[in-house]
Amino acid sequence: MPLQDHMQLISVDDHVIEPKTLWTDRLPKKYHEAGPHIIEKDMSHSGGDEGLSKALIAASRNGKEGEEPQAPRLAEVWSYEGRIYPNIGLNAVAGKKPQEYGMEPTRYSDMLPGCYDIKARIADMDIDGVQAAMCFPSFPRFSGTAFLEHEDPELALLCVQAWNDFILDEWSAYAPGRIIPMIMLPLWDPQAAAKEIYRCAAKGARAITFPENTVSLGLPSFYTDHWDPVFRAAEETQMPLCMHFGSSGKPPITSPEAPMAVMIALFGTNSMDATADLLFSPVFYKFPKLKVALSEGGIGWMPYLLERIDLTWERHRWYQNVNKEVRPSDLFREHMYGCYIDDFEGIARREQIGVDNILWECDYPHSDSNWPNSREYAAKLLVDVPDDEAQKIVELNARKLFNFPRL
Repeated sequence: MPLQDHMQLISVDDHVIEPKTLWTDRLPKKYHEAGPHIIEKDMSHSGGDEGLSKALIAASRNGKEGEEPQAPRLAEVWSYEGRIYPNIGLNAVAGKKPQEYGMEPTRYSDMLPGCYDIKARIADMDIDGVQAAMCFPSFPRFSGTAFLEHEDPELALLCVQAWNDFILDEWSAYAPGRIIPMIMLPLWDPQAAAKEIYRCAAKGARAITFPENTVSLGLPSFYTDHWDPVFRAAEETQMPLCMHFGSSGKPPITSPEAPMAVMIALFGTNSMDATADLLFSPVFYKFPKLKVALSEGGIGWMPYLLERIDLTWERHRWYQNVNKEVRPSDLFREHMYGCYIDDFEGIARREQIGVDNILWECDYPHSDSNWPNSREYAAKLLVDVPDDEAQKIVELNARKLFNFPRL
């Protein structure tokens, strides 16, 4: 049966493709050349440019196999401090058939305008039956880790602040009640990151994107006190940390010969790693009101992993440096949330996870989304779920977690 009319869908994982002038509109003029800006580049030959993906190079060549090659088309790419970042719209293929999927649109004209234009985005959400959405970064990567590569820390901080101001003052402000404002952090400086949390909270921010594993980025782990200023600020401002799979920059590669399909299929293991790490770390004991959402990690694996973690805790906690009083699965239900797009298995086992700990995602404009049929697909997955539980999953849990009431 369809979702009841009074149930509003809230996606806790969509993506914004940054408009071309996001940074040039907001950075001081002296930084326009070094700061992020779009340039056109012939990608038909890599020419030694580091970081250019094979997928992008292939996509930039017109014509199909067996056809006469055509003149290469210039690609639009990001330039930041002289480095080239070709992923203008990573996997932004909404509206295309699966047979047409590839990793990279090479120009803004290859994408739906809703990827980067807020007026068109709201229209696409209306078509899809989605009331509200939260949007992760694209060019700076899911948790802003591109700015970790900075040469000029002052410019990098201004770039982070410019993205946050765009989200708060333009993207979210365009249609109140339709976009949950998420911010990124200057991850290289916990004190500056905490300061940015307080600044943005005062402007209405509701969530923080944060890596699901910091060690793989060359940063200290959750077991240290390095992140205490960030976690304290997040707790005090009641902003959850949203850990998108892949934000650690550590894809689950099994072998050099494996196709990308293996990596895509296993990406949920990033969220499994984060769950085990956080539940055995001191984070939730030091910050008892901190919340974490595992963005695009799926939920079907959760009953098994929680059972396994509890069993490990029961048998091995006495000789290890872990908390010995609180069962990890209880800690999970107090602090952590699973986010799903397609997950019949997880919905069937929602009681073992906790109905209050499940959030729905659309993932527009990426290939995992069901746009423009998200509401129908969500209803299909929830067909056997009682109405009160279904509304929690698609709407009410998100409104509570992100302090985002109906207007």
